[in-house]
Amino acid sequence: MIEAIIFDCDGVLADTERDGHRVAFNRAFAEKGYGVEWDVELYKELLKVAGGKERMRHYFDQTGWPENVSDKDGLIKDLHKLKTDLYMQIIDSGELPLRCGVARFVDEAVAEGVKLAVCSTSNERAVNMVVERLLGPDRKARFDAILAGDVVSKKKPDPEIYNLALERLNLTPKECVVIEDSRNGLLAAKAAGMYCVVTTNGYTEDEDFAEADLVVSELGVPPNVRVSLDTIKHLTENH
Repeated sequence: MIEAIIFDCDGVLADTERDGHRVAFNRAFAEKGYGVEWDVELYKELLKVAGGKERMRHYFDQTGWPENVSDKDGLIKDLHKLKTDLYMQIIDSGELPLRCGVARFVDEAVAEGVKLAVCSTSNERAVNMVVERLLGPDRKARFDAILAGDVVSKKKPDPEIYNLALERLNLTPKECVVIEDSRNGLLAAKAAGMYCVVTTNGYTEDEDFAEADLVVSELGVPPNVRVSLDTIKHLTENH
């Protein structure tokens, strides 16, 4: 019996990476005068590094740090805070819509009494605003856990955040289905022993999802529903 649906945030609830996070990183670099711009293709490569702070550190390690930087940790922390503020302005403006079928799927879970959670490596404030602004306060109130950012020490593909979700929800792995969009997320979910449905996007559609229980382009809305709660039930019954 499936007792909980656990969503990743970026790329699952909304296509936030290309037109949200990437844009915010570039605006932060510009404000600091660093002369750095991550285009769409470069950012696709950088997404292989989980976590915004880790992504920036990896980039600067590879290409060189800004001049006269004595405190790399401080620079990353300050830059990430600025980027998060800029990203939240983008979310708050309503520029980014929910991905197709997310609201319907959440409503189905609520109607069936299935628990809901979010597990994301992104900043806690940003994740909460995505859920609040895009799903609305009434739906957000139905989530039993929203885990994000630095709540764990290891990012996906490490399963730490999903193991923490199991503790918070007081459930076993086989009672949970994770909705992910990337291979790192899939590997984290599987390492935690959970079922995993992948909804691909433009940044992840070419990744290897061989271990997934189901791979679709979106959750979908009528008449093109690709994943429903009944789909999930049948999927887990056959495994």
